[in-house]
Amino acid sequence: MPPKPRKIPMRMCVGCREMKPKRELLRAVRSPDGQVSLDATGKKPGRGAYCCYNADCLRRALKQGQLDRQLEVRLSPEVNAQLTETLQTLLAQREGRA
Repeated sequence: MPPKPRKIPMRMCVGCREMKPKRELLRAVRSPDGQVSLDATGKKPGRGAYCCYNADCLRRALKQGQLDRQLEVRLSPEVNAQLTETLQTLLAQREGRA
């Protein structure tokens, strides 16, 4: 009997609203102490929301308030700027690896 194919966990991007495999998405997380950050490993504790590795998707999620809603927190403009900057750094690292 052949082995059962593994189930790939799917998550929805808060920016473009597309379902994609969890590994292809970047997790934004609100830690238990209220700090919001991007989690490239997907393992940090706290409430999470997923976004494509795409600056446009993150920008749309921030502009429409989707990230605020999913993380159940009001994001300040400073936090929005920090998230955008962190995404740019992660994108540069990914392009360097690929």
